[in-house]
Amino acid sequence: MRLLLPLFVFLGAVFALAASADDSPDVRTLMTPEEYSAAGLGKLSPAEIEALNRWVIRYTAREAPVMREHSTVVREEIKRVDAAVYKTRIVGEFRGWYGDTIFRLENGQTWRQRLSGKWFHKADSPEVEISKNVMGYWVLRVVGEDRSVGVVRVD
Repeated sequence: MRLLLPLFVFLGAVFALAASADDSPDVRTLMTPEEYSAAGLGKLSPAEIEALNRWVIRYTAREAPVMREHSTVVREEIKRVDAAVYKTRIVGEFRGWYGDTIFRLENGQTWRQRLSGKWFHKADSPEVEISKNVMGYWVLRVVGEDRSVGVVRVD
């Protein structure tokens, strides 16, 4: 059930937004009452439901062109996420990047090197920042170093 919930939410969001003039997806209307109950969502507070609704937007917006095109709420959420700067640390020993490096971060995210290039640097759990560059691509920078590399989010 845990793996099916994102699929149901995604499909519900796409169809509901395509057919509705309402600009705000809501899990209470995207799921059948049976799905909503089976997922245990009735136990959530209104603030928790709103947080889940925002997650639905972030999760589906990049995958659902109809949402991006027709929803000002989705467009604003994309802008907010795109403006984010993730500040965290690489998990464990770091030896730079070598062309296809996977970066596992303390915040639970996983990123992969997007461009070729090598940089050798040994550090233990260095602090990093991930942000968008002027072209709209994600870049990972090791804090305190004058080096960065293009990345894409894997997880």
